[in-house]
Amino acid sequence: MGSKSVVSVCLIFSLCAVIFVRRGVAEMQNPQGIPGSFPPGLVPVDLVKCWSSLFNIQGCVLVISNSFLSGKFENIEAECCKAFSSIEANCWPHMFPLNPFFPPLLKENCVHIIPNSPAQN
Repeated sequence: MGSKSVVSVCLIFSLCAVIFVRRGVAEMQNPQGIPGSFPPGLVPVDLVKCWSSLFNIQGCVLVISNSFLSGKFENIEAECCKAFSSIEANCWPHMFPLNPFFPPLLKENCVHIIPNSPAQN
């Protein structure tokens, strides 16, 4: 395998590990107060659900990971952009906690990639 493939596989593995470790830690913690209730603004986010639409498209997570690391968006295809654009906004801070500016940048670039998107008309 080439160095890009190794890096890509490592990124995907790390992403999966972060998703499942964070989810497990969040489930172990019991917030004080009424059982089953959450303080305002702390509604739990299901990261698996957030990432699932991207995992359903072959190569989408890899391309987005590469864009996240390089800041270049030219390899993202329309189908991947549609999936990313359909993700709920409350997922983004949890999906990209190290760079809160990435999701709006990607969404803005996707406006130019998706043909006949409502934002273009």
